[in-house]
Amino acid sequence: MSDIESREDVKTLVDTFYAKVLKDETIGYLFTEVAKISLETHMPIMYDFWESVLFGKSVYKGNPMTKHFELNKKSPLLPEHFARWKELWFETLNELFEGERANEAKTRANTIAYLMESKMPKA
Repeated sequence: MSDIESREDVKTLVDTFYAKVLKDETIGYLFTEVAKISLETHMPIMYDFWESVLFGKSVYKGNPMTKHFELNKKSPLLPEHFARWKELWFETLNELFEGERANEAKTRANTIAYLMESKMPKA
């Protein structure tokens, strides 16, 4: 296996991850029923986000905390949701990639989940 080396690799990672997330019993409903994401709109944003995070490029424009605060108002984001998100993210990374950037994607996911969970208003 190789490391994450390009935007195409980011797309592969994100697409594979979302294929799992959308049908997941624990968190899938947050995407499909609560947020009701449009894949055509959402996926390019996720590609930009992870490309920015992993390659230091300034392609992502937005505030993920604000979006998740809004989502939390509709349906509380619970510790088990963050844990499952990380579990699926790590699983996907381990299936597709290995190397320094793949490890960075795990570290960043841990940090993101921790910050979001700790700052999320409790219902």
